[in-house]
Amino acid sequence: MEAHGSGFGRVLVLVFCVAGIWSAYIYQGFLQETLSTKGFGPDGKRFEHLSFLNLAQNVVCLIWSYIMIKLWSRGSNGGAPWWAFWSAGITNTIGPAMGIEALKYISYPAQVLAKSSKMIPVMLMGTLVYGIKYTLPEYVCTFLVAGGVSTFALMKTSSKTISKLANPNAPLGYGLCFLNLAFDGFTNATQDSINARYPKTSAWDIMLGMNLWGTIYNIVYMFGWPHGSGFEAVQFCKQHPEAAWDIFLYCLCGAVGQNFIFLTISRFGSLANTTITTTRKFVSIVVSSLLSGNPLSTKQWSCVVMVFSGLSYQIYLKWRKLQRLQKKRKPM
Repeated sequence: MEAHGSGFGRVLVLVFCVAGIWSAYIYQGFLQETLSTKGFGPDGKRFEHLSFLNLAQNVVCLIWSYIMIKLWSRGSNGGAPWWAFWSAGITNTIGPAMGIEALKYISYPAQVLAKSSKMIPVMLMGTLVYGIKYTLPEYVCTFLVAGGVSTFALMKTSSKTISKLANPNAPLGYGLCFLNLAFDGFTNATQDSINARYPKTSAWDIMLGMNLWGTIYNIVYMFGWPHGSGFEAVQFCKQHPEAAWDIFLYCLCGAVGQNFIFLTISRFGSLANTTITTTRKFVSIVVSSLLSGNPLSTKQWSCVVMVFSGLSYQIYLKWRKLQRLQKKRKPM
């Protein structure tokens, strides 16, 4: 009975994590799409300064992580110092800004799909720079994702979706998404290096360090000169409180979502987290198509299925690899 209860408890925690990640990030995606396409006020003015979302997100997550460290940390534990994150903070500032700016040029489903192809630049860099050899199934995954994204990009977008974009420009939009992935790759590699040098670094330490530098860089970029875009963004929020409220909810979703991601990784591992976040992206595309007025054609849906089939196969390969490693460790 005790084992059963323990197993049932783990299932409940997993369901709680799935619900938390899905609800936080799906609603955040809805708000992101709203802020990039909606006209605010009687004059229908758009919120043009989407990079301001990154600054607001950094500030909220910085405060959140600081509170969590004060509440749960038991003093200094040998984690990474705050200055160690300065280089990762640069790429983590530029990358997401490019991803958000892409929404001016391509639809939200297209952006989600493009950002789901993270394995392509990772494998490309691994092969060309480090000489890593990948298996045939891994290349199949990449082919499915790359083929689905590129075919989706070449297909004609509905006129209803195009009319909602600020400046429709598919090549520029997809280019910004792939630059976002490239910068994310450097950010992840730098974080791994920091974790290797400072093994006792907690998730809250990483969250604090990354968002501290992100806040500094974004403040300099947006408020560093008299006519910086940050002043215009603040003025827009004063004139349109509805936009300010959406931005606050957007940031809150990001902070809550990060908590659930950390909880999932600590309890169930990174593979479970990857599975949950991948399925969340698929659901986000469905929600955007049904609720936000971004209709997809049958051929476009086939591209979406193709991409997520590749991602699902990749998750399965990782699971098999993990199972083999666990079997090797058992005899020892």
